[in-house]
Order: sequence, then structure tokens, then C-alpha cells
Amino acid sequence: MFKSKFLEGVDLSKSNAVYTLNNGVKIPVVGFGTWQVKDGEEAYHSVLHALKVGYRHIDTAEAYRNEESVGRAIKDSGVPREEVFITTKLWNKHATYEDAKKAFEESLKKLGLDYVDLYIIHWPNPYMHRPNWEVRNKEVYHAMEDLYFEGKVRAIGVSNFRVHHLEALLKTAKVVPTVNQIFVNPSDQQEEVVSFGEKHGILTEAYSPLGTGKIFELTELNVLASKYQKSIGQIVLRWSLEHGYLPLPKSVTPSRIKENLELFDFKLDEDDILKLDELHGAFGLTSDPDQVDW
Repeated sequence: MFKSKFLEGVDLSKSNAVYTLNNGVKIPVVGFGTWQVKDGEEAYHSVLHALKVGYRHIDTAEAYRNEESVGRAIKDSGVPREEVFITTKLWNKHATYEDAKKAFEESLKKLGLDYVDLYIIHWPNPYMHRPNWEVRNKEVYHAMEDLYFEGKVRAIGVSNFRVHHLEALLKTAKVVPTVNQIFVNPSDQQEEVVSFGEKHGILTEAYSPLGTGKIFELTELNVLASKYQKSIGQIVLRWSLEHGYLPLPKSVTPSRIKENLELFDFKLDEDDILKLDELHGAFGLTSDPDQVDW
């Protein structure tokens, strides 16, 4: 059974558990995702509630168009800035060093922050820049490296990168990405990408860790939920932690937001983890980043 080396020394019975990134920065093992969370009151109140119930890791992006609301919630929460790990991402339209620098400053302004904890390339091969993805990634990552050296970001990383994208980036990178944020859950574990990341000290962050709505229709998961007296969502999120991934569950429902963080008072038997491992394709597979039309 796969267990990430990032789990070494991590106590998953503690709600304040953290992974250590390859540059020594600590990152909470669960993050609050804000993809498809509408800007305005929905994003504001969702993030505010997430911080209230204990999340200390908030994930947003330029493309989500909710950075202002996320930043306002962080400010109004009363939680000290240094206690919240904040991620945002560079969108696909930016293809040069200068564009990336400007985009970051705009995100920083919208968030109302002096720095972000993690800055990520959102997609490796944007439709509008094909077939020059390798040059584009080199350019924007160079800008991100300079932001890192300038102290404006504490860590940099990527998202949706496959092995060939990572190999190309590492040829010229001065800083190894700290994370690769990808679609990972029992339905699609992207073993090859995860393995490459492990080899190079790149943590796997799992977006859409609960897949799609089909996850709640699987008989196998109902059985496990009954066994552990937990929700299906909690079972699958705990599975992610047991492997050493970093799940980013998203919800706008207060009770579900709280529930998705209540993962530290139980652990899954190894046999049950293996059962979940066998659900490949059961509720969706990831998009091919070289074929997406955005």
C-alpha cells in the first residue's frame, strides 16, 4: 500500500497536523478549497466559517474570481495572518515573465495581503499557448522563483502537471516545485505522477478529493461509513490522508465544512484502504491537461 514519505513524523490523530514541504515550510494536511464558490457573500461566509471551525489552510486562484472575498474573510476572521496558509494560482492567459509578475501583484492586491504562502501554475499546457507550453512554463516559473527569492511567496508549485511537464520544468528550474495539485481520489490515483513527485520531493495535493456526486452512490462506501460511524466524505478524505496526500475539500454548507475537517479521531484499517484503492474509474477520471480547451 502506498504511503508518502511526507507522512514521516506526522501524527494524523491531531487536527493541527502539518506536512513539511521540500523547502522546510509547514503546510496543514487539510485545506479548504474554494473552486466554484461564488465571489461575494457565498465565498466570504464559507471561508469565514471554515476558519471559525478550525481550517488553517485556504486554497483559491485567480481563475476562481473570488480572491477578494477570500481575502476579506481571512482579514475579518480574527485569525492571525501567520497562522493561515494561503494558496493562489496563476491562470492560463499569462505566458511571460512580466505577465506572471503583474498577475501575482493583482492577486496579492485582491487578497489584501503582503505575501502568499504558496503560488502555483494552474495548468501546464493552456490551449491559447500551444504548442509552446514548455517555453511558457519556463517563463512564468522563473517569475515565480524570483517572487520566492524576494520573499513575496513562501513556496511555489504547480497544478495538473503530468510527468513530462514536470521533467521539462525541472530542466531549468532553480527551485524544485513544493507541490503538484492534481485530481486525486480513489477513482483516479494518478500513480505515475504521484511516484514522480515522491522521487523529487513534490507533495501531492488532492483537489476534488471526493470526486463527483457518484461517490455517494457506491455501496462499498456505505458499508465503510457504517463500520466507522463516519460519513462517506470523511471516509474518503481519511483515505487521502492515510496515503499522505493533502486533500482540499470544498463546500458552502456550514455543517459539511465542519464535517470535512473531522478526520483525526479515527483511522482506516489497511484492508479498507486497499478496498478503496480498487475503485479506479468508479466516479470519474482526470482531464488530460494536453487536451483541455482552456
